[in-house]
Amino acid sequence: MDLTLLQEMLAARGEPAYRVGQVWEWAARGASGYDAMTNVPARLRAGLADEVPFSTLTVETEARSRDGTVKALFSTYDGHPVEAVLMTYRDGRRSLCLSSQSGCPLTCTFCATGQMRFRRNLTASEILDQALHFRRLGSLSHAVFMGMGEPMLNLDHVLGAAASLPDLGVTHRRTTISTVGWMPGLSRFVDDVTEPIRLALSLHAPDDALRSQLMPVNERYPLGDVLAECRRHAALRRRKVFVEYVMLAGVNDRVEQARQLATLLDSRSFKVNLIPYNPTGAFDGSSRKAVEAFKHVLDRGGLSATVRLTRGRDIDAACGQLAAKRAAA
Repeated sequence: MDLTLLQEMLAARGEPAYRVGQVWEWAARGASGYDAMTNVPARLRAGLADEVPFSTLTVETEARSRDGTVKALFSTYDGHPVEAVLMTYRDGRRSLCLSSQSGCPLTCTFCATGQMRFRRNLTASEILDQALHFRRLGSLSHAVFMGMGEPMLNLDHVLGAAASLPDLGVTHRRTTISTVGWMPGLSRFVDDVTEPIRLALSLHAPDDALRSQLMPVNERYPLGDVLAECRRHAALRRRKVFVEYVMLAGVNDRVEQARQLATLLDSRSFKVNLIPYNPTGAFDGSSRKAVEAFKHVLDRGGLSATVRLTRGRDIDAACGQLAAKRAAA
């Protein structure tokens, strides 16, 4: 829902200011449309339906996994693809993975989105409408900006969307913004964002040479500079930075690389999340044995590490897979 357009429409009609809050409250609670808003006059509901689209996105397809994961492929008003995922867990968590861009300009070699053509940044309304779509399917508890795109390249709109997530049941403490290390946005995030939104770093290599091969952005913003900024964030906000490390067979999963990582990261500032790779064609995922051996080295080095549960592999839940498959069809 375009909240700016909503405000302008209501103001033009001379409606009282509280109408914006009424409409938004219904939407944030998971209403399926304007017709459900029983405390809004029927004539105004009809006007809203004509002038303010209930969503800025159109659902193109939706896939449901055996494990409960739901992935939606949307299109924007100008025809660009956007993906979002809802992951459900046995402990009751219902976590969103949201996109901040259609495509991505940073071309990480292991990421399906990175192989797509970059279209544009998403607006705050387009980001929020991903979350509202899943809110209509049930309650929400967590959100991560780890979908299509680099959030720090679109920070204003990401933060604009994040500001409204508590109304959907997702507090700032349960919201995470991820970055590959885009320094201008990262520095702004560290300096300006005082809400307890978590920071995650997409790392994937323990040294500059390998990271530059996997993630060309490292040539522009080297590992040492990015980690220094993350340590600054941890010191200022007293919150550890999540380090995402996707496990690629024979590439970054050797025991000696785990030792490098344990030396590179300090336990006061970082917590590692090892991610079993959801193959997109370019690499193979590490074996369970290799992942366990890697984690064992980190644990012995005093660095907190977890292994992410694999979700939605049967529905192409990795970033960009569904959009790429549809484009190729």
